[in-house]
Amino acid sequence: MMSLGRRRILSGLLALFALLTVWRAWELTSSSNSGKVPTKPMTGYTKYEPDKDYFWRTIKHNYPVTSFRPLPTSAPDTLPPVQAAKFPTETAQDKQVRLARQKDVKESFQKAWNAYKKYAWLRDEVKPVSGGAKDTFGGWGATLIDSLDTLWIMGLKQEFDEAVYDVAENAVFLSTRDKQINVFETTIRFLGGLLSAYDLSGDRRLLTKAHNVGDLIYKAFDTPNHLPITRWNLHDAAYGYKQTASSSTLLAEIGSLTMEFTRLSLVTRDPKYYDAVQHISELLAQSQSKSKVPGMWPIIVDAQKEYFDAGALYTLGGMADSTYEYLPKMMALLGQKKGIYYDMYTKSMEAASAKLFFRPMTPHDDDILFPGFLNVDSDDVNRKSSMHPSSGHLTCFTGGMLGLGGQLIQSQEHVSYGEKLTDGCVWAYKSFRTGVMPETFYLTPCPSSSSSSSSSQQEEPCTWSQERWHAEVMRAHSAGGGSKEAESIIKQHRLPPSFSKLGDSRYILRPEAIESVFIMYRVTGDRKWQEKAWEMWKAIDNLTSTKLANSAVKDMNPEDGQPVEMADSMESFWLGETLKYFYLIFSEPDLISLDDWVFNTEAHPFKRLK
Repeated sequence: MMSLGRRRILSGLLALFALLTVWRAWELTSSSNSGKVPTKPMTGYTKYEPDKDYFWRTIKHNYPVTSFRPLPTSAPDTLPPVQAAKFPTETAQDKQVRLARQKDVKESFQKAWNAYKKYAWLRDEVKPVSGGAKDTFGGWGATLIDSLDTLWIMGLKQEFDEAVYDVAENAVFLSTRDKQINVFETTIRFLGGLLSAYDLSGDRRLLTKAHNVGDLIYKAFDTPNHLPITRWNLHDAAYGYKQTASSSTLLAEIGSLTMEFTRLSLVTRDPKYYDAVQHISELLAQSQSKSKVPGMWPIIVDAQKEYFDAGALYTLGGMADSTYEYLPKMMALLGQKKGIYYDMYTKSMEAASAKLFFRPMTPHDDDILFPGFLNVDSDDVNRKSSMHPSSGHLTCFTGGMLGLGGQLIQSQEHVSYGEKLTDGCVWAYKSFRTGVMPETFYLTPCPSSSSSSSSSQQEEPCTWSQERWHAEVMRAHSAGGGSKEAESIIKQHRLPPSFSKLGDSRYILRPEAIESVFIMYRVTGDRKWQEKAWEMWKAIDNLTSTKLANSAVKDMNPEDGQPVEMADSMESFWLGETLKYFYLIFSEPDLISLDDWVFNTEAHPFKRLK
């Protein structure tokens, strides 16, 4: 009885210690003045010493892993080049124009960065209209850490040193006032941002912080089957409570941790992180051909039962996107020409091109593609499916993915798909009066889009039909009547030709379209992509610019003469992704060459294993 009582007292003391530790961590983080000016940087810091007493590194795991998959130590293959063999020779005037455009993007970054420093330093986001601050990702300084590699790439080394100093001194990564954290977002923004900044600069303070974030998130894998809790209550975990993966998990949130955890293992030489995500990849590979749409996975999976075909909706867009994106990127990161990631990438794109890609009907017969989404009736014995011609910003990464993947597997067909998908997003930007694309929308597909082969969609003619567009508008709005009513809906919602409905008319500063334009420029070496990027940039900056920075807008398609309503929001990816890609497309092509670096889904470049 005495020993039992002592164990209970000891457990209580440990729990109290955990509570006090994480609460003190929050106090240290939140007590920092949001308007604090960065202090003098610490220079010449190269020694790497992991924080041995870091709480999440010392806490006991309820389901410890006893053996690990071996860590790749070198790239087994020499992959084909990703970047074009030759870029056009510039005249002096061409170079002057390009550098002026790059300077314009850089100045917008500096403007937004200065607003963040003044009004929201060490907080997650600055409010670009009112000048306030808010915490949306644990209060751990999302904009600060997301921007580190952009500062380095843009040559803002003094600002980088100042930022790294405060990251080293203030980024605690122990606890948060949030009830739970999104493991995926924490991984891509914080772990990815720190690893990338370390890869670029070699500053080992950043590796120390990345290592801490990795061990924080690794605790979310402490479940009976070692699959992560993607919406994770870290407070319960700090007390040592046993936890289980969710029976309803988003595909993107469980399948998009591979790059960051693998890179962390490579730089720390600790195989446990790679082992954790490779386990997920192996389960995905085993289930890929068994789903209702062989080659793909639905957006909902059951991580608790390791069932990867729980849902009925299949898409390359939101809630699934980066799982597919990471397949060719893992090939690039590890230097693997064949193997699990090659197999999953080629199978998934074969299915997507056959089932999801569609060509919209346009007045000028544009040769473009979009990925829609497929709904499969799981109760129907024949698995009846319906393809919906809906797309948006979160599918615009697909062009770049296929451009990169096509180069890695030496498939011109994939590169061609990439170009048509990227051109589709550029076309969508140009279709609206403001020059900016909405978050989501529905289109009028060509009649051949009902075909099971996307190649036939590109070869068959798709003549513009006003009547067909009107019919699609009526269907999308569940309306009756004829062309007169359709014209009324088109006027009311300000729909450009081919667009049947705007699902979400916001523009929230997203990077996916410029990401694909950048990759297609680096893949093809064709300067036309720089021109397209410049037109996009002018439209975006004109729509979103505020006195302090740039703001998301509530409606990118306002009525004529009506002012644009600002949302007073600037997510960290504006500085971490969107402006980085705009800057890089106007850089020399060897700056962050895609033959040496690969970007995670938050635009953080990692060194490729060679």
